[in-house]
Amino acid sequence: MPNLQKTHRMDELKKKLEQILEIMPPESKIYYIDYPVHSNCGDLLIMKGTEAFFKDYRIKVAERYSVHDFNEQTVIPKDHIIVLHGGGNFGDLYEAHQRLRENIIRKYPEHRIIILPQTIFFKEETALRKTAEVFSQHSDLHLFVRDEPSYQIATENFKGCHVSLIPDMAHQLWPIERNSSPRKERLNFYRTDIEKAAEPSHMVADQQGDFLDWPTLYNRYERKLVYWLGLGLRKGKGRRLLQKIWMKYSDYLVNKAIRCFSEYEMIHSSRLHGHILSCLMAKPNLLIDNSYGKNSGYYRIWTHQVNTATLDLSSKKSAKIDHNYIESTVSV
Repeated sequence: MPNLQKTHRMDELKKKLEQILEIMPPESKIYYIDYPVHSNCGDLLIMKGTEAFFKDYRIKVAERYSVHDFNEQTVIPKDHIIVLHGGGNFGDLYEAHQRLRENIIRKYPEHRIIILPQTIFFKEETALRKTAEVFSQHSDLHLFVRDEPSYQIATENFKGCHVSLIPDMAHQLWPIERNSSPRKERLNFYRTDIEKAAEPSHMVADQQGDFLDWPTLYNRYERKLVYWLGLGLRKGKGRRLLQKIWMKYSDYLVNKAIRCFSEYEMIHSSRLHGHILSCLMAKPNLLIDNSYGKNSGYYRIWTHQVNTATLDLSSKKSAKIDHNYIESTVSV
């Protein structure tokens, strides 16, 4: 177990999630929608943290749906809260998830809808205005965001939406015990997708350690099974059985990531959840920014006081941070 001096800030971040209980009290009945079915372990950590939160506070999940199998004709009882998965897919980079989110808000105007902690990013102003118009039509919509730039976007544009700032749902998993003692010095866990940023020059020259990303952490057979499970959900047959298989298999995928991180003394990560997983394991880590400042924004408001974590300042993007606002918001 991590020593007590290292746990204090992580304990605080986990406790911050209890703010959700103000609008989703213990024993609430919910539909949990847009849980991930892919091999990005960052989203899987969010899902496992979310499920742990439901279990810890006796939240009753009547149904679960992914983006693959949700049917807009689904009848949801009025006394059930609709809870949408958190993460970093709010905006116009990941259209399928944003489209599902907006369709649900249109389709269920009389339900309480909660969007768990998200990072917001829009490339196009027209897409932001379209989302704002949809959100303005709902009277009981609650949006949690996990960084201050997202909070500013939401409060300035989503009039009538209840917006709150809390950490990522993966913090509910604190603490995660390491599976073994480190055998290697450093893991470079760098993004290879659309959020990849140009690496700082000193990191280009420094090629020490092993290099991985979520897609390369899992072999092609493991990724293929994820694909087939998603395909099965899209076809709609045996949904409940496939869902149970996925929940068990996603445990395996998360545990593989934990085993991998356990092998290294130090993690350098441009993946936000490479950083968060390292913090959950009380493992020294250096966070490198992504393409639009999501990582540095998260670090400066939440994990800057975790003494196993450091931000690479040379990679920090130009997201504007209101430090006075941060200090008043995150005090516990």
